[in-house]
Amino acid sequence: MGIKMTEQELRAVFGGNLKRYRNYRKLSQAKLAENLGISIPFLSDIENGRKWVSPATLVKFSDFLGIEPHELFKPTRISAAMENNLEKWGTDVIQAVTQTVSDIQKHYVIEPENR
Repeated sequence: MGIKMTEQELRAVFGGNLKRYRNYRKLSQAKLAENLGISIPFLSDIENGRKWVSPATLVKFSDFLGIEPHELFKPTRISAAMENNLEKWGTDVIQAVTQTVSDIQKHYVIEPENR
């Protein structure tokens, strides 16, 4: 079972990946938009998660960038909600480990023999 994503988070992942691949190929928004036959504002809206693409446009993006379409949907970072949960869980784990070590020291540490 994977991490659930909202539509807005999916759009943000897609747009961020599109921008990353575009920059990797050293393409400006104008150049990519021109080659795909879309407007620069539309491309900007896609990269910023405000607009969505049709399947035909998705195929154009992936073909022009030389990648598989699914590469544009792979999250490169976790969502803010998941980040908050991990931070909370990390704090909880640290507290539990600290308490366990303290309990072990109180109850199980044997004093060294007098020499």
